[in-house]
Amino acid sequence: MIDLGMLQKDPQLIERLKSKDPDFAIEKLLELDDERRSLMQQVEELRAQKNDLAKAAQSGITDEVRQKSIEVGKSLKEKEIQLEEVSAEFKKLYLFCPNIPEKNIPIGGKDKNKVVKLVGQKPTFDFKLRNHVELGNSLEWFDFEAAVRMAGSSFVLYKNDAVKLIYALTRMMLKNNADHGFKPILPPYMVNAQSLEVASNFPKFKEDVYSIAGEDLYMTPTAEVNLTNLYRDAIIAGEELPICMTAWTSCFRREAGGYGAQERGLIRIHEFEKVELYSITEPEKSNEELERMVACAETILQKLNLHYRISLLATGDMSFPSAKTYDIEVWMPGQEAYYEVSSCSNCTDFQARRGKIRYRKSATAKPELVNTLNASSLALPRLMVALMETYQKEDGSIDLPTELKLYMDW
Repeated sequence: MIDLGMLQKDPQLIERLKSKDPDFAIEKLLELDDERRSLMQQVEELRAQKNDLAKAAQSGITDEVRQKSIEVGKSLKEKEIQLEEVSAEFKKLYLFCPNIPEKNIPIGGKDKNKVVKLVGQKPTFDFKLRNHVELGNSLEWFDFEAAVRMAGSSFVLYKNDAVKLIYALTRMMLKNNADHGFKPILPPYMVNAQSLEVASNFPKFKEDVYSIAGEDLYMTPTAEVNLTNLYRDAIIAGEELPICMTAWTSCFRREAGGYGAQERGLIRIHEFEKVELYSITEPEKSNEELERMVACAETILQKLNLHYRISLLATGDMSFPSAKTYDIEVWMPGQEAYYEVSSCSNCTDFQARRGKIRYRKSATAKPELVNTLNASSLALPRLMVALMETYQKEDGSIDLPTELKLYMDW
């Protein structure tokens, strides 16, 4: 959640918020906040009057005191009901309010994203390319028909060297992230509703999450949810910051709707493996940490010698809780397009305010909200697509990078 007091001090922030979500009723939210605060003050004043009348009655109840007590009690009950209704309406809308984009973020939609870095060259081939689905089927790496029988459409069953490749990439990423100072975490794959609300998935994206019938449990859509809640309701000592973590989980997302022909195979599926980076920092150091996380994530692509680009996302293309986001997009020859394999975001104090994640600069200092950041490092199925299509040979075989083969020797 954002600090609404900031909007009252700087109205320009409202315009930046609207550039991210023009349909969000920010004026209505501010009106409800004013009404809620006014009602809170009225309730406090009426409670104080009620206490004063109770004290006066100790010296003897008069008709005047009795009548006044009845009137105050009636007014107090009415105002408390109003406060409860307005507070509920306020909170419901507040939870749908996106984070405010930072200054110098391009204004607009996806077409306004700014490429800030381009690494390598698009590979060239002197034979007819196959896409990863054709390659995977011929090599017996995938069995999409079996996955449909077991689970449904948009799931995949990996076989043979594809299984080795998934685990090889995971091991490579976790080691890389550890070398960059990120400590490994293996969280549960299920989370509760409060955890999803703290991470900003609920209530806005509730329909995208798989629920467990009869339980307050959901399949995690990303390890970001789990890692955000690791320090929920905590006050962290300043000297412990930054806290840097990495986690490998399967991720589960409904993402309802039809997919185009270009998004078949592994491009967009309901269950996928991902290695996550997550950092908790002091506010003034969060953008420096964002750059470090991007560098950590792109090291993997450099080791694999894949062509990629990094884009600074425009306000309308950023995620709901993010104030600044870089997307790392790898080139997929068989798709003839760049696809995101990592989204690196500074969520400032947006999640921290929801989860009451704070720190003290010193033992006697007042607790302050931390900043939280997350990045994919990386989404494995799409990275597999890029590797298969980039390193394919004319005979349909795939000659993976030597460093990656070392992790597949089992």
